Amino acid sequence: MPHSNSRTYGLSNVPRKPDDNDQTWAYVTNGLDCIMSGMEDGPHAGLSATIYSYCTSTRMHPRTDASGHTDAKAVVYSKLCRYFDQRLQPMVVKLEDLQDIDLLRYYANEWHQYRTGAVSCNRLFSHLNRLWVKRERDEGRKIYPVYIVPLVLWKKRIFDPSLTKLTSLVHHVVLKQRDGELIDDGAIVRKLVDSFILLGFDEDDSNTWPTLPFNFSDAKQKHPENLKYFYSPFEGALIFDTEHYYKAESWNLLAEKYYTTTPGTSLAHDFLSDYLKKAERRLREEEVRADRDLPSHTGQELIYLCEHILIRGHLELMYECFQTLLEFDNHEDLRRMYDLLSRIPESLEPMRKNFEDYIKQTALSSILKLVLADGPNADNVDPATYVDTLFEIHRKNSDVVHRCFKADVGFATSLDKACQEFVNCNAVTMASSIKSPELLAKYADTLLRKNNRMAEEGALEGALNRVAILFLYLEDKDIFQAMYTNNLSQRLIRGISTSDDREANMISRLKEVCGLEYGNKLQRMFNDIRLSRDLTDVFKESTSQNQDIAFSISVLTTNFWPLKLPTSNFLIPDEIVPTYERFSTFYQDKYSGRRLTWLWNHSSNELHTNYLGQKHTLITSSYQMAVLLQYNRHDSLSLDELMSATAISGDLKQILGLLVKAKLLNAEQQDQYNLNFDFKPRKIRVNLNLPIKAEVNMESSDILEAVNKDRRYVIRATIVRIMKARKIMKNQALIQEVIAQVSRHFPPKIPVIKKASRS
Repeated sequence: MPHSNSRTYGLSNVPRKPDDNDQTWAYVTNGLDCIMSGMEDGPHAGLSATIYSYCTSTRMHPRTDASGHTDAKAVVYSKLCRYFDQRLQPMVVKLEDLQDIDLLRYYANEWHQYRTGAVSCNRLFSHLNRLWVKRERDEGRKIYPVYIVPLVLWKKRIFDPSLTKLTSLVHHVVLKQRDGELIDDGAIVRKLVDSFILLGFDEDDSNTWPTLPFNFSDAKQKHPENLKYFYSPFEGALIFDTEHYYKAESWNLLAEKYYTTTPGTSLAHDFLSDYLKKAERRLREEEVRADRDLPSHTGQELIYLCEHILIRGHLELMYECFQTLLEFDNHEDLRRMYDLLSRIPESLEPMRKNFEDYIKQTALSSILKLVLADGPNADNVDPATYVDTLFEIHRKNSDVVHRCFKADVGFATSLDKACQEFVNCNAVTMASSIKSPELLAKYADTLLRKNNRMAEEGALEGALNRVAILFLYLEDKDIFQAMYTNNLSQRLIRGISTSDDREANMISRLKEVCGLEYGNKLQRMFNDIRLSRDLTDVFKESTSQNQDIAFSISVLTTNFWPLKLPTSNFLIPDEIVPTYERFSTFYQDKYSGRRLTWLWNHSSNELHTNYLGQKHTLITSSYQMAVLLQYNRHDSLSLDELMSATAISGDLKQILGLLVKAKLLNAEQQDQYNLNFDFKPRKIRVNLNLPIKAEVNMESSDILEAVNKDRRYVIRATIVRIMKARKIMKNQALIQEVIAQVSRHFPPKIPVIKKASRS
């Protein structure tokens, strides 16, 4: 019988007589007891040397083989087999007295300790394995390596008789763990599974014997034939029990309660929320259990089964509740739903489509409410309100993508698709397809003008970021570019830009999308303004003796500024003729060969009143200035007299209409305009330089016409570039290639492409 585990070992236990057979084996047996009991203070070093001597001594073993040689190693091997067999006898008795979880714990702990000790014994008797066991096996005798001996004995004495009971108990333990009634702090299941796998070898087939080191996770790859005990009684039942357990639980948690409520209600939403939490926790528990207790292939199969039952089996319900979660802004449950469905990648696609549809639906509804609030006419929509509405929809759903969907590329793409659709096609753009770029350009113009409320609040940077983000979704980017360029030119020549730094910041944002060419064009406009300031300073210094009026001028490069030439004749008032002539002479002397074209329609002036009780400053256009200066000599003038004095023809009535509306002039008789001596404005500075509605409409029409013309040029250039590279190409393929290349700037029309390809 094995010695007691309580015995301690030291150097004094080393046998005093090396030739004493019984004393030496007693010492070896005590050492083996120490190892098999898991004691770490045993005489391992001395034991190894003693075992080697014991195996190689001829004086201790009088037995001889057929050749007359002493076979010491055979004696040692025989004693070792008896030792392992005797060690198992009390375990067999103990197992017969135990039941349920106590039996399972005892088996698991004893097996783990026994198997670990067997590995150590194998190292101690390595000399026996290398020489005697190998020789015996080469000669055809049925001899096991030292490591296999204890496994064979354990399998016969303990494992085979207890297999059915062990299998049932381990399944019971897993069930208790799932119900939260049992904490497997001793890794009972893993130890049991280890024995199922390790003991599945065939005693008569050395190819199935486990090799050292034995890797728990690689059992299927290294010894698939050894899994007969694991597959048949254990894994099959585990898979079956798992499927039955989670089908019943998922029905109790979700389906039964959900189907008894109205979908989309808060009660149904609560049931789904509880289910998502439970499913997330269950899958996490199963992953921990599989990683801890099962081989990798079984763990993967088990997790796949759980995912199939807990997720795939209820996909339709999740899709139905997805929009409800979005409407309730339930980010936590959205994140859980994404985490669950991301385990089944193909299940995310319908979710992404639902997300895209939800964004479009809510966006179109919000924009329709905006239009109806401002009246039936979409032209009345305020640019700031429109842009804020679009951006808020984007911001809210972008936050959902990052917080709930972990910035998933597929959901980000769905957001981009939805934004591109509702930005370009909504209740506002039904009246005109250019409304979105037009309103966005107006909003940007408002932000970058002086005295802007946002500039004072320090929110301008965020507002400009809104413009840049929404600009990415515009299909007609070239229309926005044209309108933005036109508005920028007005801000620069009128000096009403909030600051050069902010203008440059916005240009750099647009340059990232539109390319360097567009950005360089805008930058050249800034350069013209800066050079014009220097030129004005030089002119003032050269004519400081003759300045009778304050004067500044902007000399602009023709090809970089979207400014129209004057359409009306204009007779320069006598009051500014000297300044006009002096600058013309100055510029020709400085830059010979250059020709100046005076853009009176874009000029602004300041006039000071001297006929009222309080002095006022009137900010006017050049045409308004020419009309008002006539009243320095007359109190009342007819339309014909004003037309003769100013040479303004077509727009004169509209100019006079603005002055009458401002109450600066009276029109008591038809085509007769009198100076209003009772003019009492509320402000000291009165801005009369307001755009005429007809001019605004014509300006938008001119911009659209210019854009369409440029589009035709771009399409032609693109066709030429493609054909130079391809030489020969089918018509349909050419059309698709052109669309692909120019769509980032504007949506090309197929008839225009066909016409350009034929020309």
